[in-house]
Amino acid sequence: PGEFSQRAFLNGRLDLTRAEAISELVTARSRRAAQLAMAGLDGGLQARIASLRERLLDQLAELEARVDFEEDLPPLDGEAVAAELAAVQADLEQLVADGERGQLLRDGLRVAIVGRPNVGKSSLLNRLSCSERAIVTDLPGTTRDLVESELVLQGVPLTLLDTAGIRSTSDRVEQIGIERSRSALQAADAVLLLFDLSVGWCADDAALRDLVPEGVPLLVVGNKADQLTPTLSPASTQADVCISALTGAGESELVTQLLARCGHSDPQGVQLALNRRQQDLAAAAAASLGASLEAARQQLPWDFWTIDLRAAVRALGEITGEEVSEAVLDRVFSRFCIGK
Repeated sequence: PGEFSQRAFLNGRLDLTRAEAISELVTARSRRAAQLAMAGLDGGLQARIASLRERLLDQLAELEARVDFEEDLPPLDGEAVAAELAAVQADLEQLVADGERGQLLRDGLRVAIVGRPNVGKSSLLNRLSCSERAIVTDLPGTTRDLVESELVLQGVPLTLLDTAGIRSTSDRVEQIGIERSRSALQAADAVLLLFDLSVGWCADDAALRDLVPEGVPLLVVGNKADQLTPTLSPASTQADVCISALTGAGESELVTQLLARCGHSDPQGVQLALNRRQQDLAAAAAASLGASLEAARQQLPWDFWTIDLRAAVRALGEITGEEVSEAVLDRVFSRFCIGK
């Protein structure tokens, strides 16, 4: 795996960010993910990291010169050095934040659609998928197994999981489906909890909400808005968004709110996105700069500033491959497809 990309890297034809971008381009699940990979392949990410590293090297050179030859050099403006380190730290933190948003475009989300029987889970899956993926009937318990549908909404790859309606039942087959629904609920990246607006929010809906693991983004969706009449309350106090899976009303708002709940309200605005390895190194570099800035705040000698500053420079060098071990390279390229 990764034989040709690794050979190109070792022979200086590609830096490590470009090599990784090849793998990301091959595995892209959406047009936006492919565009981000192309931005890395074109060298935009390498140029950004290299520029930040050069700025840190400039400050490191000034500090180390003062450590060895302070008597022979003009005084160093510590506040200016600290300001530059803080500026680079802010840039790195922004890159990490953009990387988190970009990761959504690469990996996508597994979204479980849960609710009581006959609230419209299968209808919603079919509506969003633009196909009849799941069987829809008026009979409770129609869906007895997980039904998956992969799609791209607003540039984000999603795997929708239509689950069996969770209720008490003596039907053994339906019980198995309900257990799988509970497992899907625990493993999902996000949850859409549907309830029937024409019936209203009830204790069973509240019990399902309590099953959602803490920290998992949850969107409470009131369905069957098309069946409401002036005499029926929409129970909107419980709903984050009201839709009609039959007519499609509210569909766009549902998708927008789902992505916002997951912390990715504007993934289209991401131009450069670090992968997980790169994010970890950028975050480590930002933390090292924070330690250098703490030394500055405590007015410690210059050599205390340089300890963590060197660590930040090394971390950025690992992103582009300027400072990287053979073991790291083997791990990076092992994730590639055969050949590439």
